[in-house]
Amino acid sequence: MKKKIIFIALVCSIFCAAFTQENSVEQRVISIYSSVHDYDMNPYTAATTSEAQLFTGLYEGLFTYDPKNLSPVKALCTDYKISRDKKRWTFTIRSDAKFSDGTVITADHVKNSWLNLLKTPYAPFASMFDSVTGAAEFRQGKGAEEDVRIVARDKNTLVVYLNEPVSHFTKILCHHAYSVVSEKKGVYSGPFVLESYSKKNMELKKNENYWDATRVKIPGIKYTFVTEKEEKDVPFLYNNGEIDWIEYPTEIKALINKDVIKSGTQFCTMYFFFKQNNEPWNHVEFRKALLDAVPYDKLREGSFDAAETLVPSLPGYPSVSGYSDSDVDDAILQMNKARKMYNVPQNEKLQLVFAISDDPYWEKMADLLKKAWEPLGVELTVQTAPYYQYNSSIETWNADMFFYSWVGDFADPIAFLELFRGDSSLNVAKYKNEEFDKALSEAVLKDGAYSLYAKAEQILLDDAEVIPVHHPLSLNVIDTEQVGGWAINALDIHPLKYLYIKALPKVSIPNLVMLRDLRR
Repeated sequence: MKKKIIFIALVCSIFCAAFTQENSVEQRVISIYSSVHDYDMNPYTAATTSEAQLFTGLYEGLFTYDPKNLSPVKALCTDYKISRDKKRWTFTIRSDAKFSDGTVITADHVKNSWLNLLKTPYAPFASMFDSVTGAAEFRQGKGAEEDVRIVARDKNTLVVYLNEPVSHFTKILCHHAYSVVSEKKGVYSGPFVLESYSKKNMELKKNENYWDATRVKIPGIKYTFVTEKEEKDVPFLYNNGEIDWIEYPTEIKALINKDVIKSGTQFCTMYFFFKQNNEPWNHVEFRKALLDAVPYDKLREGSFDAAETLVPSLPGYPSVSGYSDSDVDDAILQMNKARKMYNVPQNEKLQLVFAISDDPYWEKMADLLKKAWEPLGVELTVQTAPYYQYNSSIETWNADMFFYSWVGDFADPIAFLELFRGDSSLNVAKYKNEEFDKALSEAVLKDGAYSLYAKAEQILLDDAEVIPVHHPLSLNVIDTEQVGGWAINALDIHPLKYLYIKALPKVSIPNLVMLRDLRR
């Protein structure tokens, strides 16, 4: 009888120990490895997904992203209401919201943050607020600050007046550019604060004054930035348990546990576009000739999801006519007609500068286009910049063609089409087409009618302004059995506040041989 009691007690102790371990895992600093990136630490001007990911930890606005589906979640606001005509939005700012230095966040802080965004030069996402009455005029230097209809009614009430209804307004407010930003340096509104930043590392520490601090489980996050030469060692470090998350494509063959490879289709398109600042590429006839000579099968070779159009697939979005077929002979005829139309000699070599990052992939793409366009009398030359400086250089770079890998900020066609609206701050292509702008405006009036967005995209494609290539996949390395609060999503943005060290669901199976011996 005594032996049986010992046996039962031993089994119970094993399962209780497993249960206790599962529910009392010690939280620690999470280690993230990322490729070297020249971070723009200003949320108003930052434009890459690397910054967007980081800023989910340092800054917060009225809304933030749901970690699974990226739908808007109320953050610094507790409630909001919309007027009957959908042009007046009233937000209630939470009374317990504070900056990291303990300063209470008020409606005035929100208002001033948005006004500072609108008056910041080269703020790429500022035009997303053009629907706010007076915002576009103020942003463009044509109107006064006091005419922007953002009103702090009291310390906890903010009222925003729109020109027209905007159904995706809360999605815009999730973006880091619309975060609440303190005018004091080193003070943050998000779940973490920046402790240190160097070329090799970045350290974040939990913001104890954050309104939702009890939900932030980990004490901090350490980023390590890896050069191309160092990348070969990263899988070994991961296998050795020294890394929690690799947020860039790595050598997956070297990973022991292949289940940690997390890949998914992004709401993203990689494409080429023309900046129409030089002759003759500011004329659609010349661009159409080029696009008719592109070998699309070779250009998209190896792509998981080849792209014939700019806007990725969305439920209910009408199909538009994209680019998939090429005909060199017809392209030559079109080029000859264009030359005649604009009095360009038939034997004159046309210079086209393609600006790329210093990467073998883009060099291969450039060589492919160079050979395809030589029969048209086009001489393509390449200019390069380091990949971590490439995007920020486009605005002032006097080249004819560039590439973008653009991730939509929310699942709506306007997230891509806004890049080509005439007055948009995102329009680095300097594209201008009144019919395109009119279609976008009509879509807003009709609460984002997909048919009008599709009409606008068709105008853009017919103008031969873009050459879609493919819709990229996201690739991360993270063991979601060990790290919680992380999920694959279309934007590949993972809010840092939800990360935690997970209790492993391991319940040890008793060693029956050992237990048999103990019972004897």
